[in-house]
Amino acid sequence: MVMDKLGDSLQGALRKLIGANRIDENVVNEVVKDIQRALLTSDVNVKLVMDMSKRIKERSLKEEPQKGADPREHVVRIVYQEMIGIMGKGATIDLKPQTIMMVGLQGSGKTTSVSKLARWFQKKGLKPAVIGADNFRPGAYQQLKILCDKLNVHFYGEEGETDAVGIVKRGLKEIEKYDIKIIDTAGRHALEADLIAEMEAINAIANPDQKFLVLDAAIGQQAGVQAKAFNDAVGITGIIITKLDGTAKGGGALSAVSEINAPIAFIGTGETPDDFERFDADRFISRLLGMGDLQSLLEKVQESMKESDLNVENIMKGRFTLNDMYAQLEAMNKMGPLKQVMKMLPLGSMGLGGAKLSDKDLDETGQKMKVYKVIMDSMTEGELNDPKIISAARIKRIAMGSGRSPDDIRELLKYHKNMQNAFKNFAGKGGGRSMQKMMKKGGMGGMGDLGGNMPF
Repeated sequence: MVMDKLGDSLQGALRKLIGANRIDENVVNEVVKDIQRALLTSDVNVKLVMDMSKRIKERSLKEEPQKGADPREHVVRIVYQEMIGIMGKGATIDLKPQTIMMVGLQGSGKTTSVSKLARWFQKKGLKPAVIGADNFRPGAYQQLKILCDKLNVHFYGEEGETDAVGIVKRGLKEIEKYDIKIIDTAGRHALEADLIAEMEAINAIANPDQKFLVLDAAIGQQAGVQAKAFNDAVGITGIIITKLDGTAKGGGALSAVSEINAPIAFIGTGETPDDFERFDADRFISRLLGMGDLQSLLEKVQESMKESDLNVENIMKGRFTLNDMYAQLEAMNKMGPLKQVMKMLPLGSMGLGGAKLSDKDLDETGQKMKVYKVIMDSMTEGELNDPKIISAARIKRIAMGSGRSPDDIRELLKYHKNMQNAFKNFAGKGGGRSMQKMMKKGGMGGMGDLGGNMPF
């Protein structure tokens, strides 16, 4: 994510705190300076940073630690709470019929976010429809129509029509039966008077339940200015931050909430329609500080893998086939880039200070997973269900069919055997019931309890 550098800096500051022999004013001051530097470098609003720094110092030195917590944990907890305070708690998104108006400057990623938002509601079981009312940017109609068609989302637009207000009025009648009505409005290169007037007119006609402002993560300190202008015009209820997978600093957009007291609703973390998630400050800050985000990881697992993908009863008896392993790798692939998945795991057993896998390690692991899938695609159904029948002659055939070496096939079989033994041992130690529960929660929920036998 874009916040990699900020996360690394903040985690470095907390490691310094945890490594200190004793917590005194000098240590707190040093840690606070490191946090200040990290946030300011990432374009977080200066006043917010200074106010937060003051509160961290005062609370760290005056507040008594919670019962059972040592002074280090006490300060970490304060940093965590104050970081959440900067970004708010996140917007409340109701899963019920509603109308949503999307606003933002041209180039902010607004049109793409419209399709991602429709996809998000679609995955929640609601029927979304989109109105394309951006009649200013050339190609906006076609872009949004193509995106919606790919997602099987109903799209209403009038190519060539210049009256955006009329498009919205007619569009709302057309999509009246749909649960979620999303209106894509026109953007500009600047906050021009005609843009504001058009937004106000659409707002009056549509009377939307939500008015989301889309901000590019690269916007920096201008985020607050934009947020205030749009809020004055239509009353923003939530912010969507895009391109958090890019090279931007991101802090300006993340701290824009303070300007208008509107929460962050969603963040865009990649190019695909599914690289879009609800913003939850607790989870976001946990990831940023290296504490992991196991709840988000579980949700990704639940979305990517159905209980029926694995034969739980057989696995509990130690019968873990290559077909089962293939289903796991497929689920991992659906969950997105491995780097994003790994960010949801704590850095160490205590959540901080653990070893961090390098980008090279993650890339190599991702490539290995792809190789395993290619190899299994060259196996017969009998081999996938019973790897014991894979003889030297079969290994040679599989190697030729997959374009890999015989050693690669043997490595895959060895890895599968280790996984099978891990499941068998886990079930044998009384973990059968808990495994079944974890499988029901998402198919891979128990991987962390199996002795680290995944490729990473």
